[in-house]
Amino acid sequence: MFPYLALAKDQPWQPGPYAGVELKVLHKNPDSGGVVVLRKFSAGSTIPAHTHPLANEWAYVLTGEWDESGMTYTNGALFFAPKGIQHGPHVAKTEVTSLTIFDGPLTVV
Repeated sequence: MFPYLALAKDQPWQPGPYAGVELKVLHKNPDSGGVVVLRKFSAGSTIPAHTHPLANEWAYVLTGEWDESGMTYTNGALFFAPKGIQHGPHVAKTEVTSLTIFDGPLTVV
């Protein structure tokens, strides 16, 4: 049996690194600093272009849609941003919830 269980309903929403972004931390790896989060963008919010210098990012869209670089990410889409590569801005057309994984510390530049 796996020794870790996280119930999203038991975790509080926390302010994210930008206005209009909230995070629920489901797991944090004490060795790598990587995290698994539920991430919510409020409708109409814009997350500016940014880089995660220490982590690759994968975001699986559960609900909503956001636009970025001529693409629309919606329910069922998997977004990937390699560490050190600038991405964004993310423009939330509706409220967006994603399951997002960072394989290293969640730092933003």
